Amino acid sequence: MIQVYLAWLHLLGIEGGRLRFHVMIHESADIARAEAFWADVVGGDTGFGKTTLKKHNPKTVRKNVGENYHGCLTVRVTGSADLYRRIEGWWYGIVVSARQPDQENRA
Repeated sequence: MIQVYLAWLHLLGIEGGRLRFHVMIHESADIARAEAFWADVVGGDTGFGKTTLKKHNPKTVRKNVGENYHGCLTVRVTGSADLYRRIEGWWYGIVVSARQPDQENRA
């Protein structure tokens, strides 16, 4: 899903320098391995901010553990107000179009 999102941002003309990545992971996990995993997914280790560590609650039985647990990656686009407005406009157009009574080209 991250790769699809990054490809979509690329199609929209968002340069890689505007992207910021943050890993969120439980403190009991292998943090270095998770950071390396996500750097490989996004194609480099530039744009990574400080990793957020989630406190471990021993009462919780987590299912996503072990070698395949890499935490979550958040992707932020700097200066994204214009991008937000464009996306909002697209959604508005889709919703308005879907609400219109039966159109001739629908069938």
